Amino acid sequence: MPQHTFILNGKAVTADVEGDVRLLWVLRDVLGVTGPKYGCGVGVCRACTSHLNGKAFTPCAVPVEDLAPTDEVTTIEGLPDTVGSDLHPMQEAWLDLDVAQCGYCQPGQIMTAVAEVRRAREAGREITEADLDTIRNICRCGTYHRIRQAVLEGSRRME
Repeated sequence: MPQHTFILNGKAVTADVEGDVRLLWVLRDVLGVTGPKYGCGVGVCRACTSHLNGKAFTPCAVPVEDLAPTDEVTTIEGLPDTVGSDLHPMQEAWLDLDVAQCGYCQPGQIMTAVAEVRRAREAGREITEADLDTIRNICRCGTYHRIRQAVLEGSRRME
């Protein structure tokens, strides 16, 4: 069985799986990292959103063979480590604003929010309402208003 090595939440990991296995299943079933959720399996609902080299991506749509040993995958479990805290500021905002209802989509929502804030800052500006309009993660509970408020609050806390 082929081996695939990459960096997961700051640590090198190796999975013995066929190359065409989607990364979401490697994370969840092989490595036991269950924060990224299975939703649609084709990258549309974005419940599995994680970061690949700091950018948002959907591991349900990426074969593990596409990763290089130097690629860094960050899931919701590893997000706090990126700021050296127990919780990332975006997670704190989520909790303070009581965003989650059923909670299923929330890890993907938070990972997308962090990536959008970083993208806006790399462009030399703060996140805008127009940026929030580009976020396409699906929430079956319809907590979109609280999600938008939390993204703005989390952005303020990500100084």
